[in-house]
Amino acid sequence: METKLYYQDPYIKEFQAAVVKQDKDEQGKNYVVLNQTAFYPTGGGQPHDTGMIGNRTVVNVEETGGEIRHYLNEQLSAEIDAPVSASIDWNRRFDHMQQHCGQHILSAAFEQLFNYQTIGFHLGNEIVTIDLDASELTKEEVLQAEALSNQIILENRPIEIKWVTEEELPLYRLRKETKVRENIRLVIIPEFDYNGCGGTHPNSTGEVMAIKIIDWERQRKRIRVQFVCGNRLLRQLDQKQDVLLRLTKQLNAPEKEMEQAVIRLVETSKSLEKSLEEKRSILLEYEAKEIIGNIRRQSGNMLVGELFRNRTIQELQKLARLITAENEAAVAFLVSENAGQLQFVCARGRARNESMKTIMAAGLTYINGKGGGNDEFAQGGGMTQVSGSRLLEYLLESLG
Repeated sequence: METKLYYQDPYIKEFQAAVVKQDKDEQGKNYVVLNQTAFYPTGGGQPHDTGMIGNRTVVNVEETGGEIRHYLNEQLSAEIDAPVSASIDWNRRFDHMQQHCGQHILSAAFEQLFNYQTIGFHLGNEIVTIDLDASELTKEEVLQAEALSNQIILENRPIEIKWVTEEELPLYRLRKETKVRENIRLVIIPEFDYNGCGGTHPNSTGEVMAIKIIDWERQRKRIRVQFVCGNRLLRQLDQKQDVLLRLTKQLNAPEKEMEQAVIRLVETSKSLEKSLEEKRSILLEYEAKEIIGNIRRQSGNMLVGELFRNRTIQELQKLARLITAENEAAVAFLVSENAGQLQFVCARGRARNESMKTIMAAGLTYINGKGGGNDEFAQGGGMTQVSGSRLLEYLLESLG
């Protein structure tokens, strides 16, 4: 443990070390092993540190086979036993310290208040999540856990680190059983939380600044809670405030009336969309009647073949249904060319017995596409390996 400087002092930002080993892993990635390091390797739910060794960038740190591998963007130009200067990305490290400590505090709060144990933890780039062994979680419980957590932070309690043996564990009220049996490291917030952990933490709870639960949702048989703390909370507040200020200007409404302004906007949008959809349907009905009036007769078949540009598959489907409903003896083949893609619909009236699904499947071979449907109505689409007019011509010829 004496070579792991991050355990001696998590606030070390720069250090000197000697090169012990340089090699490539199974994937051909360069890494270096030092005689001592302040770089924290991925583990215990906490991501790895990044930074610099010499003039090379540390992109990953992993502990493998008892050695801490520092993965570099390029091979280090240093001999074995050569001294090197190193520095960690302190902003990243301190962020991880804040979030990891915040997780300890929040997990302890949920357990003390409601006996909800934390069975999962993920420290992401933007948010942190904990999975609670609970089937439900109410807003009142969330607010209580958040309030207790922030009270512990406000009290600025010291955070103690102790190395203990397995025999000494019964002396502590551990929140959960430790997974290791030797070199057991406890992270302790006196009279609040006792937990085995190998991560880095600040010296006191006050450095976490504050905790805010963002959201929670049911994930199988557990509840996943999303939260942020420390500097992330300030960044998110800045982002949300910026969005809110822009919206107040766009909607011409003060912050307290923002919800009602958005509701009115959404309702208006839905009403306009509904009205527009009704107008589209009326236009499609007129279009269908016009097409029916120009039905082509080919070998006794009543065929409709139309080529469009930039029509949605939904419009083609509605148009085809209107045509075949108006004339039960009609067959409709509608094709649309849309930005390098072809979409088409095959439909027949009730008086016909041809399989539209079979014709559609044959048409798909021309465009290497996919589709579906049944004997009365089928649709498909694919790339423009042939022109829309050629595909339409093939579909019309399929009836002979």
